[in-house]
Amino acid sequence: MKLITNKVYGAEDILPADSYKWQFVEDIMRGQAQSYGFREIRTPVFEHTVLFDRSVGDTTDIVQKEMYTFTTKGGDTISLKPEGTAGAARAMLEHGIYNEGYPVKVYYLTGCYRYEKKNFGRQREFHQFGMEVYGAASAYADAEVICAANSIFDRLGVRDISLEINSIGCPECRAKYYEALREYFSNRKDELCETCHSRLERNPMRILDCKEQGCAEIAKDAPKVLDYICEECSKHFDDVKKCLDAVGISYKVNPTIVRGLDYYTRTVFEFVAPELGTVCGGGRYDGLIEELGGQHTPSLGFGMGMERLLILLEKQGIELERPPVCDLYIAGISEAARVKAFELTEGVRNSSLIAECDIVGRKLKPQMKYADKIDAKFSMVLGDDDLQANKAKIKNMASGTTREVPLDEGFYDAFFNIYVNGENDIYLQKLGIEGED
Repeated sequence: MKLITNKVYGAEDILPADSYKWQFVEDIMRGQAQSYGFREIRTPVFEHTVLFDRSVGDTTDIVQKEMYTFTTKGGDTISLKPEGTAGAARAMLEHGIYNEGYPVKVYYLTGCYRYEKKNFGRQREFHQFGMEVYGAASAYADAEVICAANSIFDRLGVRDISLEINSIGCPECRAKYYEALREYFSNRKDELCETCHSRLERNPMRILDCKEQGCAEIAKDAPKVLDYICEECSKHFDDVKKCLDAVGISYKVNPTIVRGLDYYTRTVFEFVAPELGTVCGGGRYDGLIEELGGQHTPSLGFGMGMERLLILLEKQGIELERPPVCDLYIAGISEAARVKAFELTEGVRNSSLIAECDIVGRKLKPQMKYADKIDAKFSMVLGDDDLQANKAKIKNMASGTTREVPLDEGFYDAFFNIYVNGENDIYLQKLGIEGED
């Protein structure tokens, strides 16, 4: 039978065989975010397009080439979010979260969408983990955000990942840098792509981030921003480095990092893996909130791509903890036994353990094959004789040993003690539970 459709190009299904990896990594991310005092924020998958035009920047590749934008039936221009920061900033302003006092610390796990060429580790639908801080101007905030990102890699056991940092200055000192860039790129204007022609006057720093091969080659010899930042921005950058030195986080100053979004100022950083390139990137964006209609609010954060991180873990052979297996499988032979198995299974689940019984209508042998397939730790077979005797045997699937337990209200305590204490016969005998090898 032919399927009526397949998944959309650039999107991927996360199947049950792999979803535990996502859950494990997400739990690490949530735990580390919470340890740094961050709380979760969830924003809509789509926003008014003007939000991204103003925040991400209408001279960026994202806005010019990659956004999914459409007009609603009501005539509104809407875009699927290409990154998580803009929506979080909009929500912070719209709901007055800043009234709770600064700093505001939020994190998110969200889907993002960019219409770009699908390649290794990059999808048109991808998932991003981000941490954002609003209302913190000091270099300590920059260092803390970098430490938070680094802590996730540490917890996951990622090896050989390097931190690269740069400062792109404030709008005032960057004006001088823009002039130097315009002068440099104007001399080679005929070699730039059409998109970079428009960037030359409006935002020449965006040329440094162009993905066209010719533009990238020309940009290699362009003036470096660190030669143009003002004294205040230079001191801020030095203070960031001092904080990182104090906690033992090694880094490399990379003057070519500018990041691909217009809202960045001062500190920018990337975590780079030799197997995959950039896995996490972020920095400071002190003018973003003001650009969106709020008061001047120094802000910063980072985004980390889930797909690329999972690929990196796989490439490095890092095994993630698998989900819990079935603790008890109860098979029923007769109709009455199936009903009892269903009752006991539900009771075990209410004790926060994992239990299953047959819901397909299999005979006994296929039921036990299924118990093996799901790696059940214990199993129990119920028949009419067991129901009449009001007791049955629980089998340890690994050792093959069995323990006889009652089928009345004492069943749950008996199974729990077997589950916790395993083969401790003396303890089981005190409970009056019979055992055999």
